[in-house]
Amino acid sequence: MRILVVEDDALVADAIRRGLDKAGYAVDHVDSAEHASSALAAESFDLAVVDIGLPGADGLTLLQRMRRNGSALPVLILTARDGLADRVSALDIGADDYLVKPFELPELIARCRALIRRSRSVSSAALALGSLRLDLAAHRAEVDGAPVNLTRREWAVLECLALNAGRVVAKERLMQAIANWDADIGANAIEVYVSRLRAKLGSALQILTVRGLGYRLDDAG
Repeated sequence: MRILVVEDDALVADAIRRGLDKAGYAVDHVDSAEHASSALAAESFDLAVVDIGLPGADGLTLLQRMRRNGSALPVLILTARDGLADRVSALDIGADDYLVKPFELPELIARCRALIRRSRSVSSAALALGSLRLDLAAHRAEVDGAPVNLTRREWAVLECLALNAGRVVAKERLMQAIANWDADIGANAIEVYVSRLRAKLGSALQILTVRGLGYRLDDAG
């Protein structure tokens, strides 16, 4: 899953990036609403973490632009303002959650996880698909109770497919879900990861290739 962090404080942004990266997310960072708008127009993200106090247009203005343009991307607002009016304003504009600085990274990561799940209509971190069980918080996979050892990117591809089970996920979308701007991903990388997942999952699930469109995860039963 891929997250865009919009934060002008370099130290805060670096801490968030490190925390989310350690939690298994692909993370990109911009320091202004203008740069965020460009990134959102060009790339696909699963969540935006947006600070209100940005230079130029602030985070609420960015959020207003996103919602006015029809974006349903989940947005977690960060701010040093802790007044009730500020929280209500952010939520009314279209924020999905609100976190006041200073905050603890584990809480931020948990809120990000919950927002991404909610956007896929998944209510719990424990996801069951046929004989496959996924712990989205711990990044663990089991088939019939036996653990499946996955690399970080294999997990990212499986998580993206699982959260969209039964729906076709474009190859480009999978590439953007597993890699940030700094990553060097080859054109055939997704085919490699899907092939490895098929071998590791065995008959538990089917990852179907939809020619010209992408991949779809189906219950083998």
